Amino acid sequence: MIIDERLSVYLDSLDTGNGEFLDELERTAAERKIPVIRPGMQSLLKTLLALGRPEKILEVGTAVGFSAILMAANTDEHCRITTIEKYEKRIPEAKANFEASGYGGRITLLEGDALEILCGLEPSYDLVFMDAAKGQYLRFLPEVLRLLRRGGMLISDNVLQEGDIIESHYAVERRNRTIYRRMREYLYVLKHTKGLTTSVLPVGDGAAVTVKQAEFWEFPGFGGTYETP
Repeated sequence: MIIDERLSVYLDSLDTGNGEFLDELERTAAERKIPVIRPGMQSLLKTLLALGRPEKILEVGTAVGFSAILMAANTDEHCRITTIEKYEKRIPEAKANFEASGYGGRITLLEGDALEILCGLEPSYDLVFMDAAKGQYLRFLPEVLRLLRRGGMLISDNVLQEGDIIESHYAVERRNRTIYRRMREYLYVLKHTKGLTTSVLPVGDGAAVTVKQAEFWEFPGFGGTYETP
């Protein structure tokens, strides 16, 4: 646990749920060991949606569609959500969930490699929710920032890696070391890039909330200055 388990249980107990459909989807996903965003992340996401009132959302990583439906349920009816998923076994299930939820007309699922799809999209999105392969966040970042409008928000989930992020490289299981290194690089870039303002929060498995404030940004140590519309 990133925070004290008793505190986490107490905070989760205050939550009022997300309605019958999403609560059931979350329950069945847990039974099948399919990860969906954790209660703390759900609460944070709903608050940020209420604050920003986005009209155009991009999600990287669909899984069974839980977070896309949650975002649709907590935005105005004119808000449109585009979500990207590569794992073929999850795509039909996500589409079925979108239709069953009643939000199918507001959610578009793009199938295939996330980076390839991102490169083919046009700006501008008000909010991007990053919840895909954790080791690929840094690869996706230049395209995500290109697509995000100035003043828009990037929310990155699972950035603290169950607390491993603060451990020594040698204390992390060998199979997790590449993701560990890449996530540390990703957080460093978010916090040290001019034109970005980022807060990293111990919510769920860690959330980074980033606001794009400039037309140009420079990645420290990664070479290059990038321009966005």
